[in-house]
Amino acid sequence: MRPFDTARLRLEPQVAAHAPAMFEVLSDPAIYEFENEPPTSVGWLAERYGRLESRRSPDGSEAWLNWVIRLPGGDLAGTVQATVLSEDGLALVAYELASRHWRQGIGREALAGLLDELALQHGATHFAAILKCANYRSAGLLRCLGFSAGPQALVERFEVLPDEMLMHRALQAGDTAA
Repeated sequence: MRPFDTARLRLEPQVAAHAPAMFEVLSDPAIYEFENEPPTSVGWLAERYGRLESRRSPDGSEAWLNWVIRLPGGDLAGTVQATVLSEDGLALVAYELASRHWRQGIGREALAGLLDELALQHGATHFAAILKCANYRSAGLLRCLGFSAGPQALVERFEVLPDEMLMHRALQAGDTAA
């Protein structure tokens, strides 16, 4: 796993040392309008990030890849994440972005960069995201990047709940993720 750049952003492999700055980013209550909740403390977040530094699931079957999004001025804006399931080239993707950075193209740029990185460096050939049906912002972002409603087989495989949806995108020959 490596750091990489997009046109405006630097994506750095997430490590425990990012916890203090990310605690501030992830304490934004607007992020949790549809699901989850903010981290309970910097210590809790540092411990979680430390566990994720292995970049592998405990059984070794999945790559757990997490990057922080660094803005040109040096501040952190959020994260992009992927679970790469090596047996079939599928990468489950997720992202969190502080609300003060919404509607500026930062999320789209970071996620497009992530998709390219996953295809080029980790062999991903298709991508999926699971989100709450009510989360219109995330659904719009994913549609902008070519995602659409996922196949029923993936919905069943990942036990998508009735209030959730799975969006999917496959790469075509010669395609880039962005």
